[in-house]
Amino acid sequence: MTLSNTIARVGEIATVLEPKNGGNVFRMAVLGVLLCLLITPAQAQTSGKKAYPFRGKVEQMNTGPKPLTVTNEPIEGWMGAMTMAYAVDNKDVLNRVKVGDQITAKVYDGDSTLYEVRAIAQPKAGASSETNKTGLRLEDFEQMALANNPTMAQVRANLRVAAGLTKQAGLYPNPTVGYYGDEIRGGYTRGGKQGGFVSQTIVTAGKLRAARRVAELQANQVETSGQVQRLRILNNVRALFYHLLAAQRLVEVRENLAKLAGDAVQTSHQLGNVGQADRPDILQAEVEQQQANVSLRIAQQNLQASRRMLAAVAGKPGMTVTRLDGDLDALPDLNYEEWLATTLRESPEVKLAQQATDRADASLSQARKAVIPDLQVTGILAHNYTPLSDTNPARATGMQGGAQVGIQLPIFNRNQGNVAAARGEIESAKQGLARLKLQIERDLAGLFREYDSARITVQQYKKEMLPRAEQAYKLYQTNYQNMAAAYPQVLISQRTLFQLEADYIQALENAWQSSLVIRGFGLMDGLSEPMSPSVGMGAPGNGPSASRATSVQ
Repeated sequence: MTLSNTIARVGEIATVLEPKNGGNVFRMAVLGVLLCLLITPAQAQTSGKKAYPFRGKVEQMNTGPKPLTVTNEPIEGWMGAMTMAYAVDNKDVLNRVKVGDQITAKVYDGDSTLYEVRAIAQPKAGASSETNKTGLRLEDFEQMALANNPTMAQVRANLRVAAGLTKQAGLYPNPTVGYYGDEIRGGYTRGGKQGGFVSQTIVTAGKLRAARRVAELQANQVETSGQVQRLRILNNVRALFYHLLAAQRLVEVRENLAKLAGDAVQTSHQLGNVGQADRPDILQAEVEQQQANVSLRIAQQNLQASRRMLAAVAGKPGMTVTRLDGDLDALPDLNYEEWLATTLRESPEVKLAQQATDRADASLSQARKAVIPDLQVTGILAHNYTPLSDTNPARATGMQGGAQVGIQLPIFNRNQGNVAAARGEIESAKQGLARLKLQIERDLAGLFREYDSARITVQQYKKEMLPRAEQAYKLYQTNYQNMAAAYPQVLISQRTLFQLEADYIQALENAWQSSLVIRGFGLMDGLSEPMSPSVGMGAPGNGPSASRATSVQ
C-alpha cells in the first residue's frame, strides 16, 4: 500500500469513528495515532541499521519474493561484487526497470531488500560517436569484459551448481515399498502370508542439517571465487589498458624521433654538399635514422599486439581498438602499511581461506555425527491365508500387520577415518590461511619495491632529467644556428632527449603495473579458469593464490 492510499484509508477510518461533538479535534487525533501505527512498522525495519549505497546491473526479473537478480558493484564494508536475487521495498519499481538497466538503491545490514531503487539514465544514441572521437575509456573496456568474458558465465554456472548441491544435501531419503511374502505354500490349506511393506530411514543427530551446512559453506566459497574472478578480469583489463596507453604514447615518441632522424640525414647531406659535414657525419646520421626506424617498427608491433590482447580479455577478439582516452601521468599514491592492512582485511583470497577453515570445521562436525546410527523402520501389512482351524479350513486368518525397527551398530566402522581426515583438513586450512597472509606480505614487499623505484624514476625524469635534456637540446640548436656548435652535438642532444622520453614512458608503465597489482590484491589473469564447486576448495594448492601476480620468485 502506498503512502497516499494509507493516508486516504486512515481518513476514512477517522470519519467512521468521528463523534457528533468535537469532531474535528477527534478526527485529527485519530488520524495522527493511526498514521503513527501504520508508518512506524515500515520505518522500524531499517531503523538502527547502517545504510550503504548500492549500484548494479539488472540481470534477471521474475515474479517471486525476490524479483530482481542484480550484479552489484563492490560495496565497501558490506559485500563484494556478486550476482544475487533481491527483494524490493516497492513493487512499482518492477514497471520502471528492465533487464540490462543500471540501477542505484540503498541497502541495510542483514537485509537483502533494495530500497529506493532508481534506474540510471542510459546514454543517447549519439554518445557512441562522441566516444569514438575522444577514444575508448577504461570504463568502456571494464563493462565489455564483465559482459563478454566467458569466465563470468562460468562463475554464474558454478553458482547454480553450488545452489543445486546445497539443495540436494538437505533432502530426506526416500522410503522403500515392496512385496512381502512368508511361509508361502500350496496344498489344500493354501497357507502363507502375502502383502506389502514400507521401509523408511529416520535420519538422526541432525546429519542432514550438518550436510546442508557443509554444502552452504562450499557455496559461499564458490560465491567468493566469483568475486576473485571478477577482480581478475578488471585488473587484467586495467593492466592491459595502461600498457596500451604506454605503447600508444611510445609510438608517438618513436615517430617524432624517426622524423627528426630523417631531417637530420637530409641536413647532413646538404651540409656535406657545401663542405660543412664530412662523410662520417653523414654515415652517423644515416645510422641514427635506421635505428630510429627499427625502434619505430618494434613500437608499432608492440602497440598492435597490446590492442589484440586487450580485445581478447574484453571478450571481443575481433574488435578494432583505435585510440584510448586515459591519463598515463596520473600515478596513484600508495602507502605500504595502508595497503598491507587493506589487503589482509579485504582481499577475497583471505576471505576464501577463512571460509575453507569454516568449512573444515563443519566437515568435522558432520563426520562426528555420521557414527550415530539412523533408525530403520519397516511396516508390514499382509494377508494370512492359513486356516483359522482344522475344522473350518475355508476360513483364512485374514489381514495381519507387523513392524521392524533397527539400527546399525557402530562396532567396526565408527567413521574414525573421516573424523581424522576432517581434523587434518582443519589444520591444513588454518596453516593455509597463515601461509597466505605471509605470502601477501612477501609479495607486497616486492611489489612496493618495484612501485617505489618506478615512482622515484618517474619523478626524477619528470622534474630533473627531461627539463634539462630539453634545455640542452634547445641550447645546442641555438648555438648551431649561431655557428657556435657542431651539428653532431645537436644530434647527440636530440637522441638523448628522445631516449629519456622513451625511458620515462617505460617508468610510468612500470609504476602503473605495480600499482594495479597492489590495488588488485595480486589477482591479474582475467582468462584463468574460475574455481569449480566440484573441486576441493579448501585443499592446499586449489586456491587462487596459485596464480597470484608477484615480483618475488
